[in-house]
Amino acid sequence: MLIAFITLLIAGIVKGAIGSGVPVIVVPILTMLYDVQLAIAILIAPNLFSNALQIWQYRHDLLPLRFLAVFSIAGGLGILLGTWGLVILSPDMLSLGVACAIVMYLVIKLTRRHFTLSFETAKRVVIPAGLMAGILQGAAGMSAPASVTFLNAMQLERRIFIGSISVFFVAITSVQMPALIATGILTWERFMLSMIALMVLLITMPFGASLGKRLPHRWFDNLIMLLLAAIACKIFIDTLVIR
Repeated sequence: MLIAFITLLIAGIVKGAIGSGVPVIVVPILTMLYDVQLAIAILIAPNLFSNALQIWQYRHDLLPLRFLAVFSIAGGLGILLGTWGLVILSPDMLSLGVACAIVMYLVIKLTRRHFTLSFETAKRVVIPAGLMAGILQGAAGMSAPASVTFLNAMQLERRIFIGSISVFFVAITSVQMPALIATGILTWERFMLSMIALMVLLITMPFGASLGKRLPHRWFDNLIMLLLAAIACKIFIDTLVIR
């Protein structure tokens, strides 16, 4: 529980600084400590309310609403497919899915750091990008390998990125929440834990926002990538070697 609490504190700082990163940090660690289903359920309230707060803060700095609507609808469809996988797959398969999502995220981050996606090209691939992001969010609890990478490739200004990714996160979480309730994954007990996690994030997000204005974005990127690489290795070892 102490490790989980510290993880949430760190995730709140990163969220405030760069506008995303909570699932990328929290899901792998909670998966390592507990299981994927619990990790995803715990993040429902933080994903919904912290991103809703950022939408309000950056409401004047968004990508065109039609673009965001298409991106979000595709993500919602992906959530339904991913949640189906969350129900039918074994815990080991889901853990491996999280580890593979981490590896995918790291590979894209390391090989496409200077890749730029024009807005016209982004409009042509927004549906598959949103669908893949939703599937990853539903099944592995982290859409970042598709969603964050997609918007990052557009080289958006910080405020536009934070506002736009927050719209997407709120949209897919609004679909994910009833899907998890219907499948029995999100119980009242887990929802209460999710609300506690939200309180922890809200405490540290303002501090992260202040740091984000002062420190280079790449510092946070590099620290997160090192952490994720270590977590992915541990999940692979625990699942494939120890068992």
